[in-house]
Amino acid sequence: MAAGAAGTRAVLALLVLCSMAAGAAGTSPEITAQVAESSGKLILSCNISAPHLSITGHQWIHKDKVVEEDKKTDTFTTYEIDGTREEHSGVYECVFEANPQIRGQVNISVAPQVTAYKKSEHGNEGDTGVLVCKNPSFPAVTTWSWSKTGHGALENASGRYIIKSSGNKTELRILKLDIEQDTGDYYCNGTNSFGTGEATVNLRVRSRLAALWPFLGIVAEVLVLVTIIFIYEKRRKPDEVPDDDDGGSAPLKSNATNHKDKNVRQRNAN
Repeated sequence: MAAGAAGTRAVLALLVLCSMAAGAAGTSPEITAQVAESSGKLILSCNISAPHLSITGHQWIHKDKVVEEDKKTDTFTTYEIDGTREEHSGVYECVFEANPQIRGQVNISVAPQVTAYKKSEHGNEGDTGVLVCKNPSFPAVTTWSWSKTGHGALENASGRYIIKSSGNKTELRILKLDIEQDTGDYYCNGTNSFGTGEATVNLRVRSRLAALWPFLGIVAEVLVLVTIIFIYEKRRKPDEVPDDDDGGSAPLKSNATNHKDKNVRQRNAN
């Protein structure tokens, strides 16, 4: 069944599990699970065949989180998904609140929706570059692979590449980055039983001296500033004429004149 938004192909796998511990008359109820598509939406439903169960409500659980619940006593419950994207894939549990609880499961599976952790990565020449891709959708990827434009598939056996992968994540490490050889686009490819997905990571390798440019810029600015201050001080000093001699002689001359006038006045008085 094909469904979903933005061209995403969803494959709907139904898995019905039910249990009723030590149920009445030693029997367990049966749950029928269905998925229907309507106007771009998926409608999940569970129907329990037990006419005398005391049901007090329902829950729908996805990724250990209750996404919908009610207090109805029906033996039928539904949950609606608006489109089918990677975040909507996974295992959904329909829970009938009874004594004991009765649970069913509906699996929404899609082809891998591979995404790059960062679409663009940077590294310094000689360092180790790390590129990461992930698959947030269900089910997990069974096979991961890496390739590079103009290079083809990358393998661990090459000695410069180390690939570590798990179900929903893959990591490519490139040893001793080379500015000429390693710059470019890398492709991570993930495959599961429902299809294949791919993402692109662009790697830029900088020169060894790239990390020194900010420091060298600061040093250059300081040198320019010191030079300007030195030139300014050098040109300012010849233009300054000290006033100490002129300022000191005038008061001495005035004091001497006043002293003579005082002596003259004293003789005249005598």
